[in-house]
Formats: sequence, C-alpha cells, structure tokens
Amino acid sequence: MPAPNAAAVPVTADHGSATWRLIKAESKLCLRDKVAPLWGVGFPLIVLIILGAIPTLREPVEGGGGLTYFDFYVPVLILFNLAILATAALPITLAGYRESGVLRRLRTTPIGPARVLTAQLVASFAIALVAMILFLAVAGLGFGVDLPRNPFGFAVAWLLAAAALLSIGLLITALAPGRGPASAIGTVLFFPLMFFAGLWVPIPQMPPVLQTISYYTPLGAGMRAFQDAYQGNFPSILPLVILTAYAAGCSLIAVRWFRWE
Repeated sequence: MPAPNAAAVPVTADHGSATWRLIKAESKLCLRDKVAPLWGVGFPLIVLIILGAIPTLREPVEGGGGLTYFDFYVPVLILFNLAILATAALPITLAGYRESGVLRRLRTTPIGPARVLTAQLVASFAIALVAMILFLAVAGLGFGVDLPRNPFGFAVAWLLAAAALLSIGLLITALAPGRGPASAIGTVLFFPLMFFAGLWVPIPQMPPVLQTISYYTPLGAGMRAFQDAYQGNFPSILPLVILTAYAAGCSLIAVRWFRWE
C-alpha cells in the first residue's frame, strides 16, 4: 500500500525542468505566431538583399581599403536584426501575455519572473542566431562580402551584443502593461539606437560629440566590436564591458521590477 503522501510528490524527472519545458513551449509559440521570425529574420533579410542590389552601394569607399558601402552595411544590418527583435518582436509577445491575463495565471505557479524572461530570451536568441547565419551566408555567397577576419572575436562580440539588446527588450517586456505601450516604447528606442549604430550616418562621419555618445550606446559599442573583428583584431575591452553592463543591468532590473499584470 503506498504511503499517504505519495501522491503529493511531483514526478518531473522524466520531463525535464520547468524552465526547459517553458523554453520549449515559448519556442513553439514563437514559431507559431510568426511575429518574431517575420520581424527578426524575414524583414531584415529583405532589407539586406535590397541594399545589396543597389549599384551605388556596391562601389568601393574612398579610403576604405577596397571595401564597398555594402560591406560596411552588413554588420550594421546584423545589429539592425538584434534591435528589431529587442524593441518590436520580444516586447509585444510577452506584453500580450500580460494584457490577456496569461501572466496573471502564471503568477500562481512556482515559475517566477526569471524563468518567464529566460524562456523569452532563449527563444529570441535562437531566432537572432539563425538570422545572423543567414545574413553572413547571403552577404558572402550572394554579394561577395568577406566574413569577419577574426571569427572568434566576432562571435564574442555578437553574443554580448545579442545579450545586451535582448536584455533591453526584456526590460521593456517586464514593465510595459500591454502591447500598445510596449510597441510605443520599442519604437521610441529603436530609431536612436539605430542612428548611433551608423545606419543613416556612418559613425566616423558623426560630429565628435555624437561619436562619443555612440560609443556608450549598446549598438554603438556593438558596432565598434564588430569592426575590430572584421579587421582581424579581437574586439577592444571597452565595448565588450559596455555590452556586458547593459546585459547584466537590464536583466537584473527586468527580473526585479517584473509586472505580472
């Protein structure tokens, strides 16, 4: 005869941890909803192909060592992909859960904010990784853009840039009461972030004050680290420290001030 309290002991070993189950569920929902894949992969990839097809962007930059304007745009567009995931796709998804009452029900479980945010982070990170590989493949095979000369340095820079940007997305997600505010906050952040990454004006052509500001923004720091890797060097320590600070700071604040409803 079983012990009286045997039914009260949960059996979870065969199904993995709650965090892992939540990650798998969020990944499936992410693919099913198609918001993150479309915004995080499809739209930036279309922008990459359109820019690569513009003849003037295929011309060498004066003093650029034989590089074309499009060569300089590829790392910017990789950051563009991370920014659009962080400011558009990620916040809208979880803010939608809050708006529809899903998070209110999750609050009654032992999951906790850290696990909820971790699941979103991993799902978005996987999409960003696929997008980055596609970007480099299309740019290299389709338009002859060289891969970064320091692959390890580029990998480190990309990982930290992804962590920093997605952590900002988690912070928006943690605080926004619904889809509307999340979308508004993300839009307000997106354009200055991309400006300081050099999307419209290359960072070296900015006034000195704007260059300094750019160096301390997540995308500006990411761009500096990418440039080092493309030139064959391991990224400088300062941009890596800046990216790490954004990732750690935004993540901690997101977990601490997470709103269930």
